[in-house]
Amino acid sequence: MSLLFSPVKLGNLTVKNRIWLAPMCQYSCFAGDGVPTDWHLQHLGARAAGGFGLVISEAAAVVPEGRISPEDAGLWNDTQATAWKRINDFIHSQNALSGVQLAHAGRKASTRSWIADVPGVATAAEGGWTPVAPSAIPHPDCHPEPHVLSTEEVRDIPRQFAASARLARDAAFDVVEIHAAHGYLLHEFMSPLSNTRDDEYGGSLENRIRLTLEVVDAVREVWGDRPLIVRISATDWVEGGWDLEGSVALSRELKAHGVHLVHVSTGGNVNAEIPVGPLYQVEFAARIRAEAGIATAAVGLITTPAEAEGVLERGEADVVAIARAALREPSWPLRAAFELGDQPEYPRQYERGPWRRPA
Repeated sequence: MSLLFSPVKLGNLTVKNRIWLAPMCQYSCFAGDGVPTDWHLQHLGARAAGGFGLVISEAAAVVPEGRISPEDAGLWNDTQATAWKRINDFIHSQNALSGVQLAHAGRKASTRSWIADVPGVATAAEGGWTPVAPSAIPHPDCHPEPHVLSTEEVRDIPRQFAASARLARDAAFDVVEIHAAHGYLLHEFMSPLSNTRDDEYGGSLENRIRLTLEVVDAVREVWGDRPLIVRISATDWVEGGWDLEGSVALSRELKAHGVHLVHVSTGGNVNAEIPVGPLYQVEFAARIRAEAGIATAAVGLITTPAEAEGVLERGEADVVAIARAALREPSWPLRAAFELGDQPEYPRQYERGPWRRPA
């Protein structure tokens, strides 16, 4: 058996393989109410049937103002939880586990999605709102100046994440991933480029990671011993910004606070020159795994089964997360199993169409 198809322990659960679906926003809650639709059922369900061991849904906002766009998914009320449970029930029927990425977009909220004719900030008429942030520093991509969260408002954020974690439990999610990457609210607090506060949430590294750790603790209290992941951007790719050294220090703290795995991405907080290419983020997952002593997931232009297997063989990460390649090919794991010499687990309905070698 290849390493990709060996099971992996995550908290109190075992995931059948090490190929996970990374969260990818669909911007398809067309009613603007955060309730996932049939699109989400087919999108996530197809990847579960396609062999992914853990299917992580897109960013689900913990409050309405935490959405990236008016069409974002959410998990702040019972109606949303009921809709998610329908999707999770199908994912489970395909012998896969289901995860949810709990998120708050911070200063990058209230943007137009693909539904609009032009990109930019959503107006009030389009369902938009004033975004919030640690400091009065808008994101450089034409975002408005955000509302600066007061100390008391910041202290309420862990409660918001915890409330969503309770709903995630009701919705039958197996795994919670806390979104602290890509320039969204928790990442904004961690980076000196977006956080110039002078209270206990700004200044020193200890203060800038405080909110993320408080969110982890609040979620852990209601989530119990179920699997808990945190996704981070390991670097801003800009001098003076959030960097690998801070990410290693944060990851050590996350492990001490009961996090089982760090999902390692990069960038998103400011505009930067990013050397995008095959496996370009894997080195960060490897360094965090080695130096913080915590399991990691690697993501970022991992497109072929050989590349993914190589990441595991070299000990650079414990699992690989597939994103854009999974949009092109929902059954990517089935092809990977074929190419690596493993036995694909086809749904019975698809057994007449297996991968075959030329005669």
